[in-house]
Amino acid sequence: MAIAPTLKRYLEQNAADYELLAHPHTESSMFTAAAAHVPGDQLAKAVIVKDDETYLMVVVPSDYHVHLGRLHQHLGREVGLATEQELVRLFPDCDEGAAPPLGAAYDLPTLVDTSLLEQQQVYFESGDHESLVKLAGEQFRALLAGAERVNVGQHV
Repeated sequence: MAIAPTLKRYLEQNAADYELLAHPHTESSMFTAAAAHVPGDQLAKAVIVKDDETYLMVVVPSDYHVHLGRLHQHLGREVGLATEQELVRLFPDCDEGAAPPLGAAYDLPTLVDTSLLEQQQVYFESGDHESLVKLAGEQFRALLAGAERVNVGQHV
C-alpha cells in the first residue's frame, strides 16, 4: 500500500485520523468501489476540469458523473476535462487516474458535490490504484471546509 507524499503531508498537517486500506488493482472508481466492498456513494473521486487559464477539482461520488451542463451553468463559463498529460503534471506523485479528491493538497480550487458531505464515512484513492484512504465523514468535511458546495453530479 502506498500513499502519495503530498497527500500524506496534507493529512498530517491537518491532524487527520485516517486508515489506509488495500484493495485489488483497479482502473476506475466504480471498479474500485466493487473490489474494496465500499458503497459507490461513499467513494469520492476527483474530476479535473479546466478553462483557458484555470484548473478546478470537482469531487463527486464514484457512481456519479460530473454533469458538465450544470457545472457550466454554475460557473458561468464553459470548462472541459483535463487531459491525461495535464493530470500527470498536476499530480506528479500519483499514478495516472488515481488523484486524491483533496484539491487543497495540490493547490487546486475545489468544488464538492453535496451528496458526499452527508456520508458517515468517505473513502478515496491514496494516489495509486491499490489503496484507499478511509476517513470519518466529519473529518472529510473538515478537510474540504474551503471547498465550494455544489450540486453538479449525476448518478450513473
